[in-house]
Amino acid sequence: MDFDNKMAEAVGADNVLRGESMADHTTFRIGGKADYFITVTDENMLRDGIRVCREEDVPFYVTGKGSNLLVGDGGFRGVIFNIFGKMDRTDFTEEDGQLAVVCEAGELLSHLARSVCEKGYTGMEYAVGIPGTVGGGAAMNAGAYGGQISDNICWADVMDSQGNVLHLTADELELGYRRSIILQNNYIVLRAGFRFQPGDPEKISARVQEISASRREKQPLEYPSAGSTFKRPDGYYSGKLIQDCGLKGYRIGGAEVSTKHSGFVINVDHATADDVVQLIAHIRSEVMRRFNVNIEPEVRFIGEFTGKVDI
Repeated sequence: MDFDNKMAEAVGADNVLRGESMADHTTFRIGGKADYFITVTDENMLRDGIRVCREEDVPFYVTGKGSNLLVGDGGFRGVIFNIFGKMDRTDFTEEDGQLAVVCEAGELLSHLARSVCEKGYTGMEYAVGIPGTVGGGAAMNAGAYGGQISDNICWADVMDSQGNVLHLTADELELGYRRSIILQNNYIVLRAGFRFQPGDPEKISARVQEISASRREKQPLEYPSAGSTFKRPDGYYSGKLIQDCGLKGYRIGGAEVSTKHSGFVINVDHATADDVVQLIAHIRSEVMRRFNVNIEPEVRFIGEFTGKVDI
């Protein structure tokens, strides 16, 4: 049996798309076509699909909202498994004066955050505007405005490259600034458990409104992007370093350093992946030249790039 038939048998033919544009599945709105794009509905389907890829030696990558991802203009030679929109069940249980949450990895962090806040619990106000999924958030310990995933996560179920499911406690996740055992071992998040404390509904609402207003004012939400482009180097802020290099508004092709927040590379005019890669490389070079500081991309790069990826 050939790969197409084996995969269709494993995950269901209706769930498999051929030659799907990844520009439609990333917040950057950039990217060539994936050979196969599979909408995943549950962990069994994901496991079976990965098994076929392993048996046939076909590359694969698991995506959610695609909010921290740049796909090359040449597309992705292999299989994209997408969990966003299907694996998004969330269960809430109030116990011992706390809110216990079990959330599948494809749920949006912003949806989870608003649900928690609306129930009168505090601890996730920071995430009301984060565009990624729970899975991606757990993998990179997503955070903003003084809060992060590690503040409230209790455990996560992850799948390894062999299809085995592991239950990891918060300590075993080894969450730090934009790092985790998930990223280190290329695990795939299936679901996560959280606990939240009750709060003052008026204060929670006010904080949500404050954060939402700040994001609209300070971040270029009107343009496609992958969010904050760079990690924060010790002792510095990437946006300030970039601005001090005189790069605010600097542009290569359709990619630009935002004039609203220099820490964002945005897609202002049909940018290509190569435009973005070249711009990121230039920014890093200038910051190193001026300040001798290495700023690392927060964005992940997959697929085939027509130019050299040297960032």
